[in-house]
Amino acid sequence: MDRLHRILNALRTNDTVSVAELAEEHGVSEMTIRRDLEELSQQGVVRRIRGGALSLLLRGEEPPYALREREAVEAKRRIGAEAASLIADGEAVVLDGGTTAAEVGRALVDRRLTVVPLALQVVSLLSAAPRVRLVLPGGEVRPGELNFMGPLAETSIGALRFDTAVVGCCGLSAAQGLTAHDLPEVAIKRAAIASARRVIAVCDSGKFARTAFGAVCPISRLDVVVTDDRIPREEHDALLAAGVTVRVVQEPS
Repeated sequence: MDRLHRILNALRTNDTVSVAELAEEHGVSEMTIRRDLEELSQQGVVRRIRGGALSLLLRGEEPPYALREREAVEAKRRIGAEAASLIADGEAVVLDGGTTAAEVGRALVDRRLTVVPLALQVVSLLSAAPRVRLVLPGGEVRPGELNFMGPLAETSIGALRFDTAVVGCCGLSAAQGLTAHDLPEVAIKRAAIASARRVIAVCDSGKFARTAFGAVCPISRLDVVVTDDRIPREEHDALLAAGVTVRVVQEPS
């Protein structure tokens, strides 16, 4: 039973599991793992696929901001710098909350821009930036995440027009699109995307193994995705096939 629980935990962070990898990890035969996956399939937790299983679970909660801030730190910094390089001086930018979007904000400190930040962390980063015109959306502030939410924030975003929306996510895939856990956050992301001529999604490659509860938009609504070089090949190819530009930052050698 412990093994089944560990497999379930793996399914909460990955859309697919491999028979061979699970057998090696748990020190049992592939036949044993196939029986485990068959049991989970009968429970409606997975769908069997060639060589493994596809998770039917959604991840309903995200780790706290302070914990996510310590994950994939270097990759997020490179992603932030790359995304910032795609933004021209003089643009009006709506900048999402989240740890990766915060790195974009950090890379924009010395730029000449109008920025509407969707989280207080970005406000703090840009408040002393000498050439950034900072416009706050108002609304409630979500505890812990410190991002703006609610009807006031949605209305103020909808009343503006942006050259670029930089959005983060909790999950991203060709099949499910861009997703987020918190439903008020989904509404804010949608408002930002609807008000922008161009949409840049920023995420580390770990987000491609996840699907969150709230659907924000299909991948076809994205113009650019900036991620790291561990993006799964099938997701990379699917983004390109949908007409999305993929900018991959490389890990230093």
